[in-house]
Amino acid sequence: MSATPIAPIVPREGWHVMHLFYHIDHAQWSLLSDEEKRAAKTRLTELVQEIRATKDTHLLNYAVATPKADIGFMLLTPDLQVASAYEKQLTLSLGPEILSPTYSYLSQTERSEYTTSAEQYAAETLVAEKGLTPGSPEFEQALKEFNDRMDHYLQHRLYPVLPDWPVICFYPMSKRRSGSDNWYSLAYEERRELMAGHARVGRTYSGRILQLITGSTGLDEFEWGVTLLAKDTIDIKAIVYEMRFDEVSARYAEFGDFYIGMQLPLDELFRRVCI
Repeated sequence: MSATPIAPIVPREGWHVMHLFYHIDHAQWSLLSDEEKRAAKTRLTELVQEIRATKDTHLLNYAVATPKADIGFMLLTPDLQVASAYEKQLTLSLGPEILSPTYSYLSQTERSEYTTSAEQYAAETLVAEKGLTPGSPEFEQALKEFNDRMDHYLQHRLYPVLPDWPVICFYPMSKRRSGSDNWYSLAYEERRELMAGHARVGRTYSGRILQLITGSTGLDEFEWGVTLLAKDTIDIKAIVYEMRFDEVSARYAEFGDFYIGMQLPLDELFRRVCI
């Protein structure tokens, strides 16, 4: 009998995202022969190549900078079935008991509910701020430019292509729900205004920080995963510090652990983690 086809689990929009962190059991690794070690590293290398060759799938690999973990992976792919299968293969890629999971996080790329709509931009910016007349050539051109920018922005949020910048930071976060500091008791317009200020801070780091916010409500222990890519750790430190003075963070944000890593070619990654 042929195997029953497994139905894909693909969201209506966006991709699934897995952050995976592992320790290496060097005692177990030392028991392998040189030939077994070469075969293990070849197996992981070929698996990484296979994952990256999969349609609409991206994989980042990096050395973790602290003893929280040795190796980290960030996997983005539409189908949760595919993501789960690749996670199992990555975990066993160097052999049984070599890679030990220390932390993982599941989320999805998503659009922001606070993104300015074309109608809001037209009314609040083009008419109220710039005094343009609806239907005029200047109005229509400005509105087209806005829509083009937003299409590009939405494409990046839902279907990102992440650069090979050397520094990667991941942390989960939620909005606080405590007494008077309950984010979910605020009216939508108040939340939107607060998030607009938060976004203005983020835009000042354009070209230095690439930020990807992925949603995890109902999928993991926090509500969002935050991935920051940079060329310099000082920019990671600066954006997180500056944003904590913003009311969205100061009153309403709760953070999980931070993981910092360095994207490396696999051969250098192997040397870095001493295998």
